[in-house]
Amino acid sequence: MSDFQYKNEERIIFTKEMKKTYKILIPNMLPIHFELLRNILIVEGYDCDLLKYEGEDVIKEGLKYTHNDMCYPCLLVVGQFIYALKSKKYDVDKTALLITQTGGGCRASNYIHILRKALKKAGFPQIPVISINLSGLEKNPGFKFSIPLIKKLASALLYGDMIMNLYNQTMPYEIEKGSSLKLKDRWVLNLSNQYKNSTGFGKKIMTKNFNDIVSDFSNIKINKTKKVRVGIVGEIYVKYSSTANNNIEKFLHKENVEVIIPGILNFIIFKADNRIVDIDLYGGSKIKKYICVEFKKYLEDLQKIFIDSIKKNKNFKAPASFEETKKGVLKYLNYGVKMGEGWLLTAEILELINSNIKNIICVQPFGCLPNHIVGKGMIRKILNNNENVNIITIDYDPGATKINQENRIKLMLASAKENLK
Repeated sequence: MSDFQYKNEERIIFTKEMKKTYKILIPNMLPIHFELLRNILIVEGYDCDLLKYEGEDVIKEGLKYTHNDMCYPCLLVVGQFIYALKSKKYDVDKTALLITQTGGGCRASNYIHILRKALKKAGFPQIPVISINLSGLEKNPGFKFSIPLIKKLASALLYGDMIMNLYNQTMPYEIEKGSSLKLKDRWVLNLSNQYKNSTGFGKKIMTKNFNDIVSDFSNIKINKTKKVRVGIVGEIYVKYSSTANNNIEKFLHKENVEVIIPGILNFIIFKADNRIVDIDLYGGSKIKKYICVEFKKYLEDLQKIFIDSIKKNKNFKAPASFEETKKGVLKYLNYGVKMGEGWLLTAEILELINSNIKNIICVQPFGCLPNHIVGKGMIRKILNNNENVNIITIDYDPGATKINQENRIKLMLASAKENLK
């Protein structure tokens, strides 16, 4: 047997020895956030590559090795991994794959098992798959969460949300084209260098960085003309991944639109909050509840610093906190509705409306049951309770054509532009 081992003849364990010699491939979802996450893992001693493959070849590989009833994000992630392994860029006997595992009730919980099955079918049975999860579903001796690592990863999500938020508010109005993009890249490099020097993730330095990021973006010269503002919500992968949503942000920017996308931090807090709600509703471990309460409080404390930094500057609109977002949904859904994006999806739509963003696109994989309930299923009630709101849903799957998706969005924009006049 080589330097990998089997457990129950099913799962290949990522060992401590592998950490020293293996390349870990990570599928991209959020360019800013995941670049920072990757750089943190490199500082922690992992050799990582962020995969950016997209297009028809990736889709074909996904269709070839997954069941055609699997949701689109799973198909794309599997396709991206298999395409990378077949590219001959990597030594397949010294490569591991990293993927998140939610443990919830939607199809996403099966991604990791489907990926392993696809690897065997594609001729790569020796490749270990590392699960990142907060449920203790799988453990690997060569990849361990520690409190310092969790704090670093949390800081990357907050910085990513901050840069994404300010970039989206600045870029459509910039006078010097490309200035927002240059600043975004400069801050990703700056923060990555801070991580290399073991700083950037304490509350004090994060407060300074938040203030500096806001200050730098406010110094970009803009011409604040009237534009249609469009919010994007939906299934987490399709919402953020340009590979999955056919570059919807780029398309909207070409249509002279300001794009607003809720950050990922509320989703992470939502996952911790779910475990607390579960124990309150059904009972469970008091120790587990205490850990989740403390983790949630830690993230919300950082979120407050984040929001306060933006509120200090009159040029920008700060996002709502998790608790503010949560309160707004209670007359629509119970907090026990938590499969997939759960009540948070409806709450994000309502938060956008409360921020005077009346044009909303809900993106989702075709056949995504949780999103059909908390996305499509809630639209009529939302429209009944809110005037002049324009919400459309766009399904994404291998058979959906980009031109049809964009035509539907153009119809919505035509109505939005008339309302703006």
